[in-house]
Amino acid sequence: MDVLTRKQRHHNMSRIRAVDTKAEVVLRKALWKKGLRCRKNYAALPGKPDIVLTRQKIAIFVDGDFWHARGHQDNPGEQVATNKEFWQKKLARNVERDKEVNDELTEAGWLVLRFWEKDILTNLEKCIEEIEKYI
Repeated sequence: MDVLTRKQRHHNMSRIRAVDTKAEVVLRKALWKKGLRCRKNYAALPGKPDIVLTRQKIAIFVDGDFWHARGHQDNPGEQVATNKEFWQKKLARNVERDKEVNDELTEAGWLVLRFWEKDILTNLEKCIEEIEKYI
């Protein structure tokens, strides 16, 4: 059972950001420090990647642990206690859409890299090394 009222839950959910999350900003600043110039939320590509290195044709997505069902790709929504049916359907579609976008970008000749927000915030250097490996 949810400990918040419907109104409180609605308020909390409405404050969740789609762009410029802490993990995105941290990763972009680290790339900038390394001398890599990038575009953010590049709408010209399918899926509107969070960070795009256009010269290298690299699309980077920063996936939220909850919204992209980290650790639950086989059974998205199992981490939710209330309104399970809605969340299972929603999170399963998010995971499915991620795969579709990856395929579309790969077919167009782009390299797709996906990082979990927790990995960026806890081990930024490893994420930067992964990106530099492909440059």
